[in-house]
Amino acid sequence: MFNRKTRTPEYQLVGDETAVFETSKGAIRVALDCEGAPIHVANFCELATMGFYDGLKFHRCVPGFVIQGGCPNTRDMTCEQVAAGLPGPDGQPGTGGPGWCIKEEFSTNPRNSHVDGALAMARSMDPNSAGSQFYFCLGPQHNLDSGYTVFGSTLEGKDVISALRAGDEIVSVEIVHEA
Repeated sequence: MFNRKTRTPEYQLVGDETAVFETSKGAIRVALDCEGAPIHVANFCELATMGFYDGLKFHRCVPGFVIQGGCPNTRDMTCEQVAAGLPGPDGQPGTGGPGWCIKEEFSTNPRNSHVDGALAMARSMDPNSAGSQFYFCLGPQHNLDSGYTVFGSTLEGKDVISALRAGDEIVSVEIVHEA
C-alpha cells in the first residue's frame, strides 16, 4: 500500500529533460514538463536515474483509456503473471510505490491536459498520493485534467504506446537533456 509520507525530490532539474523509455514493444520519447510540473518531473527523473523503473511491467491496460506502469510489485513477476492479474511476491500489481508520495500539481499546471500520448502520474484517492506509478493516455482523457498531474508529452513512439499491453516490460527509462 502507498506510504503517505510526502517528500520533495532531490533531483535538480536542468529544464530540458526528456525521458526515453525502452520497452519490450519499442522506444518512446517523452518531453518532460519541468515548468508546469517540476515536482513530478524531478520525482520521475530521480526514480529513473536510480534504475527504479528498469524491469518493471505495465500492469494495467484499458483500451482507449490508459496503459499504466511503474509499480515495483511487478519487478519479480513474469510478464505472463502480470498479464493474468495475479498477485506477486511483493503484493498485487498496482498497489506499490517508492515509499513516499509527492504533492499534486494538476491544480497549478497550466498545461495539465490529458491529450493522446500524455504522460501522467497515477495516484490513490488522496490527491497527494502519487509516487512512482504513471500512465500514458490512449486518446484524449480530459475528464482526468482536474484530478491527475500530466508531466510529459510523447514526442515519438505513440505507435509503441498503442501496442503496449499488461505484462509488457519497461526495459529501462533514461533521462536525456535536449536543448
